[in-house]
Amino acid sequence: MFHMGWFLQTGFGVYGWNDRWSGNVRADIGKPHLFVDMAQSLERAGFDYMMLEDSSVLPNIYKGTFESSVKNGGTIRFDPMPLVPLIAQATKNIGIIATLATTFYPPFLAARLFSTLDHVTDGRVGMNLVTASPHQAAQNYGLTQHVEHDERYAMAAEWADVVTQLWDSWEADAVIMDEEAGVFADHEKIHTVDFEGKYFRSRGPLNTIPGPQRHPVICQAGGSPAGKDFGAQYADTIIAAPKGVEGMKNYRSDITSRMLKYGRKADEAKVLYLVSPILADSNEEAIAKRDKIREAQASNIDAMMAGMSYFTSIDFSQFDIDGPFPDLSDNNGHKSTMEDLARAGKTIREAVQKRQIAESVELVGTPEHVAGLMDEYMQEAGGDGYLIASSVTRNNIAQIADGLAPALRKRGVVRDSYSHDTFRGNLLAF
Repeated sequence: MFHMGWFLQTGFGVYGWNDRWSGNVRADIGKPHLFVDMAQSLERAGFDYMMLEDSSVLPNIYKGTFESSVKNGGTIRFDPMPLVPLIAQATKNIGIIATLATTFYPPFLAARLFSTLDHVTDGRVGMNLVTASPHQAAQNYGLTQHVEHDERYAMAAEWADVVTQLWDSWEADAVIMDEEAGVFADHEKIHTVDFEGKYFRSRGPLNTIPGPQRHPVICQAGGSPAGKDFGAQYADTIIAAPKGVEGMKNYRSDITSRMLKYGRKADEAKVLYLVSPILADSNEEAIAKRDKIREAQASNIDAMMAGMSYFTSIDFSQFDIDGPFPDLSDNNGHKSTMEDLARAGKTIREAVQKRQIAESVELVGTPEHVAGLMDEYMQEAGGDGYLIASSVTRNNIAQIADGLAPALRKRGVVRDSYSHDTFRGNLLAF
């Protein structure tokens, strides 16, 4: 069996603005209804979690204007934290992961917030840890420019250390709630942390009690060596997009060796590979649908240039799209993403057209055909599951939850019920 999740690529944001299947976007924007509907559908389908990406910058790097950021609403983000309890209230089992930037969130604030959310969600919350990349995001928090790439991950490792210590500042049996003695908690089992690191310090303890999970689930998606090291040390689930089955196998092997280096077992972190299934009633119809999608993506070079500008904090409008792909090996942003693009083509145009979407394997066909491919690829790659990265529309949600998921369940490769009460418990169930 393998795990399933959904990566909401623009978090609590805008999806498919003005597209045919985007639904009532005007009424959905900034409201929980679409995401609550989605969570209920994915829970019915047996998904482990939904992960809300986030960003705190409205970039004007590309061409020096906000046009590319707001034309289609693709970089609009609402804070995902208030959405988490609303989704939890409408569901019973699915995990809910919200993104936060370790560079900008003080450790005590994050530890206390997620301990609180762990209680509110009855043990179903997770945090996706990112270091953020654009200089403009850093400037929103008072920095002149962003911290250097590898140092951000060194900071993140220290951040995760102090947050974990704060979660553990109450011993597991500190809360006794002895009504006869009139004692809520044993004060001798609560401790200061007194953390003094290179980047952070915190006295502790938390003034919240341990949640049902004690340690909320940690998710991470770094693809660089520094990012993979961080994930191997701290993550419970890792998002990955290596290319092809061989790449998936190599990635899992790499993460496993890094985990062993940190004294962890390989099954303590679940690696989920990004995919965007294209489904239809026949394989031929699905292929035609894919070709139409790819053609539209390849023709929208301007949007891809804007995305690359965001990832690197470099205005790509200065480059000739038919000239040699620029050397960005020392950029301070998403290093693995830009390295993948550079390998995809000799020019920007060629790279964009060949690497139109970040996914590990192409899944195109009927639900039954795609389910068979997913089963075959996972057995060969040896990973832990898939993370859907399709656009969040009710049409796409229904195709996955009510078309693909039942086909997977018939093959016995995904769960048909939840065996544990907490997100962590279900994630580690197999």
